[in-house]
Amino acid sequence: MSSAGRQDFTDKVGAAVKPDSQKSYVEQATDFVKGKLDAAASVAQPEHEKSTTQKIGDAVTGDNKNKNLV
Repeated sequence: MSSAGRQDFTDKVGAAVKPDSQKSYVEQATDFVKGKLDAAASVAQPEHEKSTTQKIGDAVTGDNKNKNLV
């Protein structure tokens, strides 16, 4: 379950798996904007309100301000 403003983890993975060379400019721009919005929402969301999946996703993508997994 994703919180307001957060990108679903499966969407993040899907965007990361497909190489940019196979994406249209619109897809690349959309991924970029969604990534920036998710990163901003990650910083704004308190750690104690994040699900384990969000914490792991944030740690993997570098969107976590303190890099704690639990």
